[in-house]
Amino acid sequence: MTRRPFTLFFVLFPAILLAQKKVLDHTDLDLWNTIQDEAISPNGNYVLYALQKGEKDNFLKIKNSKGSLLFEHERAKKGTFTYDSQFALFTIKAWTDSVTAMKSRKVKKENLPKDSLGILNLTNGSLVKIGHVKSYKVPEKWSGYVAYQLEEIKEEKKEEKQDSVTRKEEKKKSKPKKPNKKNGYHVVLRNLKTQQEDTLKYVTNFVFAKKGKWFAYATTGKNKEADAGVFVMNLEIGESGKVHSSKKGKYFQLNFSESGKNLGFIVDTDTTKIQVRPNELFLWKDGDTTAEKIIDKSTAPNGYMVSHYGKVSFSKDESKLFFGLATPPILKDTTLTEDEIVNVEVWTYKEPRLYTVQELQLKNDTVQSYQTAIHLKDNTLVQLGNAHYSQTALGDEGNAIYALSGTTLPHELESQWTGRRENDYRVVNTITGETLLQWTKVPSLRLSPKAKYAYGYSRVDSTWFTYSLPKGTYKALTKGRVFYEELNDYPNYPYSYGVAGWTENDEHLILYDRYDLWRFDPETGEATRLTFGRKDKTIYRYVALDKEIHHIPTDEPWLLTSFNEMSKDGGYANFDFTKNRLKSLITGPFQYSIPIKALLDDALIYTRQSFQEFPDLRSSDLGFKKEIVLSNANPQQKEYRWGTIELVNWASLDGKELTGMLVKPENFDPNKKYPMLVNFYERSSDGLHRHRHPRAERSSLNYSFYASRGYVIFNPDVHYRIGYPGESAFNCVIPGITSLIEKGFVDKDNIGVQGHSWGGYQIAYLVTKTDIFKAAEAGAPVPNMISAYGGIRWWTGLSRQFQYEHTQSRIGGTPWEYPSRYIENSPIFNIDKINTPLLIMHNDADGHVPWYQGIEFFVNLRRLGKPSWFLNYNGEPHWPLKLQNRKDFNIRMTQFFDHYLKGAPKPNWMEHGVPPMEKGIHLGYELIQETEGN
Repeated sequence: MTRRPFTLFFVLFPAILLAQKKVLDHTDLDLWNTIQDEAISPNGNYVLYALQKGEKDNFLKIKNSKGSLLFEHERAKKGTFTYDSQFALFTIKAWTDSVTAMKSRKVKKENLPKDSLGILNLTNGSLVKIGHVKSYKVPEKWSGYVAYQLEEIKEEKKEEKQDSVTRKEEKKKSKPKKPNKKNGYHVVLRNLKTQQEDTLKYVTNFVFAKKGKWFAYATTGKNKEADAGVFVMNLEIGESGKVHSSKKGKYFQLNFSESGKNLGFIVDTDTTKIQVRPNELFLWKDGDTTAEKIIDKSTAPNGYMVSHYGKVSFSKDESKLFFGLATPPILKDTTLTEDEIVNVEVWTYKEPRLYTVQELQLKNDTVQSYQTAIHLKDNTLVQLGNAHYSQTALGDEGNAIYALSGTTLPHELESQWTGRRENDYRVVNTITGETLLQWTKVPSLRLSPKAKYAYGYSRVDSTWFTYSLPKGTYKALTKGRVFYEELNDYPNYPYSYGVAGWTENDEHLILYDRYDLWRFDPETGEATRLTFGRKDKTIYRYVALDKEIHHIPTDEPWLLTSFNEMSKDGGYANFDFTKNRLKSLITGPFQYSIPIKALLDDALIYTRQSFQEFPDLRSSDLGFKKEIVLSNANPQQKEYRWGTIELVNWASLDGKELTGMLVKPENFDPNKKYPMLVNFYERSSDGLHRHRHPRAERSSLNYSFYASRGYVIFNPDVHYRIGYPGESAFNCVIPGITSLIEKGFVDKDNIGVQGHSWGGYQIAYLVTKTDIFKAAEAGAPVPNMISAYGGIRWWTGLSRQFQYEHTQSRIGGTPWEYPSRYIENSPIFNIDKINTPLLIMHNDADGHVPWYQGIEFFVNLRRLGKPSWFLNYNGEPHWPLKLQNRKDFNIRMTQFFDHYLKGAPKPNWMEHGVPPMEKGIHLGYELIQETEGN
C-alpha cells in the first residue's frame, strides 16, 4: 500500500516537468546564441570562438585544449591567433543597443563609436586594448608583429575664440592634412613581445610577407610635399628604407613574394585627370636600394596597358612575377553636359550576353585585366591571358611551364536557355608564350596541381576526362561507368559527384561516385575502388585538412566524412592509402561538420548536431578517441518544450517509395489530434539531424518553434517527372499527408502548408488541386509559368528561360514546344478552384523571382474574393534580410496559422490590413476578440 503514491509520483513526473517547461514565443528568439569565428591555435593548445546572442552582441571566449575557460570578453569577435600561438587578437565593438540608441538620436555616422583592438598575451594573461582601430593584419607564417590601421580621430575644437579675420588667415596659411581614404590612414606597427610601436603616417596600403620577416607600406607622406613613397622594412634586423618616391603618386597591389625578398607594386604618378592612366609596374629585390620599373605604357604589349586592378603576385619559386594587363578604356566626351548625353539602351539579338547581364557586370568589365608573367631572371614578359582568353589558371602555384587560359563569351548566348556554360581554352607555355593546345566549346577545365593534366567532367557525356598537356592526348576516364548523379530528375544532363583531388606529382586522380572514392590513372584510365560504401549506402568524402597542401598525400591516413543515406547518420572514417584499409572512427545519429585542424598539430575542432542537440564546439585529435565539448552555447534550451524528429515512409501515387521527416512535439501522445504544418522544397530528408535553433527565419518555418507550440511538422521529399513538376508535387505530398492522417494523430481538419520560392510555386499549384489544407503560406510563388519564362533574374541579369527548359522548373522545353505543359503547371489557369486562405509574401526587390508574379497571384485571388493577404517588405530581396522584417514575417505567419489551425483570434492586420498612412506606425498585431452575437 505504501508504494502506490510513489508509483503515482513517477507516472505524473514527466507531465509535471512538461507543464513546467515554457512554450517558445517570439520574444524568446533573442535568447539563443550562435557560434561564430571559431579558430584553433597553430599548436593546438587554444581554441577561440564568439557567441552571438540573438543577432546582437558577440562574446569572445578562449579555452585551452581541455575545455577550461582562460579568457572572455564582451562585444568581441573576429579573433585570430599568431603563428607562434602566444597571442590572440580580436575586434571589440560597441554595444549594439548603445549604437542603436545613438542612431535614433540622429548621431552622425562619423561620431558613432569605433572599434578597438584587443591583444591577449596567452602566456601571462595580460590584455592590451587599443581604440579607434579600423583594421589589422598579422603575418601568416611567422610571428612577433601586428600592424593596425587607425580610424580618423577628430580633434576637438579649440574653445578660445578667434576673430573671423584671424581664422581666415590661419586657414589660408596652412590647411592641415587629414587622414582619409585619399590621403591614407595612420598605421601602427607593434612588436607584440616588446610592445614597442612605430606609427606610420598616411598609409594607403600595407602588407607582411608570408614567411620572411618583411613589412612594406605605401604612404602619401607626412605632409603634402615630402616622404611620399613605398617603404620596405626588414624586421629581422630592424632596417628600413624607401624603395620608391613620388610626391603625389598613387600605389596599388603592393605584394611580397613568399620569402619577402621580392616586392611588386603598381604606381600612377600622373596628377592630371586623364582617362587613360599611365600605370607602371615596379619590382624591388632584396639588396636593391630602389625599386626598378619593369613595364610602363611604352613597353607594354601593343593595345594593352598596365592595370592597377590586376593582382600582383609571385610564383612559389619566386622566378616569376604576375600582374594584370588591360585594354585601354572607352573614352568619354567630358565636354558634354548632362542634357546633351543620350541615355538609351540598345539591345540586340546577337550579343553573347543579355543587356541586363552586361549592365550588372559593367563594373567587372571596366576593371577586367589579363594575367601576365614577368620572368625575373631577364624581365621577359609573357602574356598568359588576353582580351580573347580572359580567365587564366596557373599550375603548381605559378611554377609550372603550363598555364590554362579560357573564355565562355562565344557561347554565352545559348546559355540563356541551356543554363550550361561551354568554354574555349588554350594552353600557354609560361616561358615562351606559345599556344600549345587549343579547344573550342568544351566543358569547364581545371589544371592538376603540378599542371601535367587539364581535366574536367562533361555533362553531355556524363564522363570525367583528362588531357595530358605534354602529349596533348585525351583520355575518357569514366565512360560507361556511373559517376554521374543517379537520382537526376532534371530535363538536363546529370552533374557529377565531384572530385577529391590528385595524389602527389599528379600520379592519380581521386573521383567520387555516389558513395565511394575511386583511384584513376590519368593516362590509362585504370580504376580502383578505394572504399566500399555502396553495399550499405554509406557516402564517403575526403577532408582536406591542410589548405597549404594542394595534393592528397598518400604517406599518411586520410580523414573522410561518412553519411548513411538510410539512417542519415554521420561520422568520420580513416583511410590508409598504402594498406588500402578503411576504419570507422566515429558515427551516430548526428550531423558532423568539416573539422578544422591546427596548423602545426593533429588537434581538431568540429561540431556535431541533431534536432535536439545544438552544434556546440568539440575538440579531439585525428583518432577521435576522446572528445571534449568546448562550448555550452544554449543551456536555456532545457527550460523549453522542444520536440523530436524521425523519418517516415510512404508510396507516391505513381508507386515510388518516398521518405520524409516528421517532427513531433515534446511528450507526443499518439492518442491526441495535432494540427499539422507541411513544409517542403525538393528533397530535405538528408537534413534529418540538422539542429534548428529558434530564430526569426527569413522564408521558412522554424521547426523547433512550431513544435514547441504543439504543431506536428511534416517535410516530404519530392521526386519529379520531367514536364510535370506540379503534378509530381501532388503525387508525392498528398499521399504522404493521408498516410499520416491514417495513423490517427493528425487533425485532418487543421492542416496547413508553407513554402518559399520553388516551394511557394508548388503550394500555389497544390491548392488548386486539393482542399486538404485549411491555410497556406506561399512565399515568392510563380503562378504563371508563361509570363515567368520571359522574366529576368534581376540579381544576375540572366533570362529565366533556362530554368524552365532545363533546370528546377523542369518543363523540358519552350512554351511554343510544350504550351500545354506551361498551362497545366501554372496555378493561374485554375485559380478559381482555390478554396484555401492564402498568405503571400513577395518583396519588391526580389532578384530571383520577379515580384510581379506574386502580384499577379494576389490580384486575381482578390478579383475572385478569395481570402488572401500579401506581404511586401520594401527594398528587401528574395527573402527579408533585416531582423525587424524577419521578426515581423514570423509573427504574422504564426498568427495566420494559429487563427486557422488552432482557432486563435484573428489579428487586426488580417481583418483591416495596415493602410499606407499607418505603415511603420501601427503593425496590427493586436488580436480581435469576438463578442457574443458576432
